[in-house]
Amino acid sequence: MGHDESHKISRSSVLRAAVMGANDGIVSTSSILTGVVAGGGSHNSVLLAGIAGVVAGAMSMATGEYVSVSSQADTERAALAEEQRELDQNFTGEMHELTAIYVHRGLNPALARQVAVALMKHDALNAHARDELGITEFSTARPLMAALFSAGSFMAGALLPLSSVILISGPVSIMRIVITAMLSLVLLGALSAKAGGAPVFRSVIRVSFWSSLAMAASGLTGSLFSHFT
Repeated sequence: MGHDESHKISRSSVLRAAVMGANDGIVSTSSILTGVVAGGGSHNSVLLAGIAGVVAGAMSMATGEYVSVSSQADTERAALAEEQRELDQNFTGEMHELTAIYVHRGLNPALARQVAVALMKHDALNAHARDELGITEFSTARPLMAALFSAGSFMAGALLPLSSVILISGPVSIMRIVITAMLSLVLLGALSAKAGGAPVFRSVIRVSFWSSLAMAASGLTGSLFSHFT
């Protein structure tokens, strides 16, 4: 029988990337827009800054995620190669090591050895990867997928506050940007909490509080800059 039971923890890595990308898109773009408006920028200047921020942010997210996850993948491959060498050179010793891991987790020595023998007979490297190195199918690094997902979620988030500039002509209001961004962040916090099975209120408060500080800092910077230029 296959194991078809679904747990929300299996979505944690994907959810983390999606929430981080979308949150970064909303906060960074709304902060850029707020700063430029506070500095006295025209509608076209605000729009140009916002679009440039979306493109730069998406590329930065994709590049950073690809490099980071690629480094993780390299580390995992090196660890698996080293483990395979140890299995080739000292299979019995590795079996004792796996047995000790299971004993430490609560099995009696006889049962722990029986489990270790059975798992290593089935797939020795996979058994050690999972129980000794902590590498599982849920944690395996996928650089390209992570890069595309992060860039896409960033752009999706960034387009929400940017729409408050694109869809409405004339002078840009800081309040309109802030309200759009905060509503987007509340929605994002609620959806991510629901998807991960976490408390909704706590998630919404957390994302709203820190994001509002970022927008306030950008607005203050733009306002100060306008007074010195």
